[in-house]
Amino acid sequence: MVSQITRGIKISVLTSFEGTYFKNYKIHFAFSYEITIENHSKDSVQLISRHWEIFDSLNSNEVVDGEGVVGKKPVLKPGELHTYNSGCLLASPYGAMKGYFNMINFTSTKNFKVIVPTFKLCAPFAMN
Repeated sequence: MVSQITRGIKISVLTSFEGTYFKNYKIHFAFSYEITIENHSKDSVQLISRHWEIFDSLNSNEVVDGEGVVGKKPVLKPGELHTYNSGCLLASPYGAMKGYFNMINFTSTKNFKVIVPTFKLCAPFAMN
């Protein structure tokens, strides 16, 4: 698990290899990840959007931007947390992801970025 705190918001990521499958004559490596967002600040905040940079050791890198996370824009009061699960497919058994969440602080009404630390996506048979 990797974790990082930005402006009182803690992001923790746990990853898992889900297996391989063939599609369109190509092998794909499936990974899941669980992200927990904890509000350690004194203000209520809301996650507005996300930005991901996905690195695949055998493919070109991909950038993904979108609203919310898995169809939600969670509001977190001080001391609350939100956990969600998602996943990605890679062309190789090894890669990584990093990014950030755009959030709004309800007290100051200002937007800010919360860093999602780099997390590795690695099939167990590919580890040294």
